[in-house]
Amino acid sequence: MSALPRIDEALALVLARVAPLEAEDVPVGDASGRVLAEPVRAPTDLPPFDSSAMDGYAVRAADTPGHLEIVGHSAAGRPESRVLAPGEAIVISTGAVVPDGADAVVPVEWTSGEVDTQRVAVGDNVRPRGGDVRRGTVVAAAGSVLRPAEVGALAAVGVGTVRCVRRPRAFVLATGTELRAPGQALAPGEIYESNTVALRAQLVSAGADVTVLGSVGDDEDATRAALERGLEGDLLVTSGGVSVGPHDLVRASLASLDAEEVFWRVAVKPGKPIAFAVRGRTLVFGLPGNPVSSLVDFELFVRPAVLALQGAAQPGPSYLPGRLGAPLRRNDQRDELVRARARAERDGIVLEPLAGQDSHMIVRSSAATALVLVPHGAGVLPEGAPVRYLRI
Repeated sequence: MSALPRIDEALALVLARVAPLEAEDVPVGDASGRVLAEPVRAPTDLPPFDSSAMDGYAVRAADTPGHLEIVGHSAAGRPESRVLAPGEAIVISTGAVVPDGADAVVPVEWTSGEVDTQRVAVGDNVRPRGGDVRRGTVVAAAGSVLRPAEVGALAAVGVGTVRCVRRPRAFVLATGTELRAPGQALAPGEIYESNTVALRAQLVSAGADVTVLGSVGDDEDATRAALERGLEGDLLVTSGGVSVGPHDLVRASLASLDAEEVFWRVAVKPGKPIAFAVRGRTLVFGLPGNPVSSLVDFELFVRPAVLALQGAAQPGPSYLPGRLGAPLRRNDQRDELVRARARAERDGIVLEPLAGQDSHMIVRSSAATALVLVPHGAGVLPEGAPVRYLRI
């Protein structure tokens, strides 16, 4: 039997099957969280003119210190057209155009009512044209995920629309006769279905448009029909039904629908029984039914795929450095993702593993803020050992 792929090997197989989706124009105000399909360059200098950094007086630095005559007023949006002559000053507001002839601004608190000024140097309290960014400079690169600050920067240089890769259309399906929706009464042997709720939230946070198909019982025809609907999307994520039991119907049903299975099972704990398949350009992830396994596999494989579909230059997963707050025993066969709380200290992030690491313990896992990667091997990683982790 061939060895199971490691995390990086399985992720490479996933990303090799991803082709970025088509682009569309998006109003800049709606672009937060979207991925740019092409770079955006500043269409103008910012600031677009020399502007005042203070309320005060626009002056010629050579005239200071001294008594100056007030000859005009430059307010934001209402520039003074007069050219400043020697011995003159113009009242100026923060953000207003510095008049021609002026080369400095004296803060109002440095003057008397007669405009007796203290000394200033050329350029003092003046924001030069293009001091933030010059026209033609790349403000946001292709493949970048736009954050609120970047959206604000694009608006500040006058960009009204941006070209983004469209959001992937994702379908989510849970399988299992024992599943009931939250809020319903449970019969003996039944449990509440939580994975579609969690997966929808994860998919939305990764930028997908999500349709939840609900849950389907362990019936071949019903499973096949639900999967066929989900294959209409760019991405189908299922929960449960991918192991080797008599009621695990997802893999066989996908095969009957002409989906090509790329791999089944990965050397990772939790999350080993994951299946990845493709049909045309549709990506299919068959995640385990255990909630924590589903959460871990999503962060390792599904989130990077969703970001790559949107053309992200660095789809992840993005590991961060930290150190262990308690010793952890290594698994000699599989890399392990351990749920932990991240705590900031002066010398870095300390990761405290949580009690209760079983893959069904979703309530205990909800207290975690990090997944600590523990590479396979022998022995114990001691307290203080350097590790990598994912934020969750």
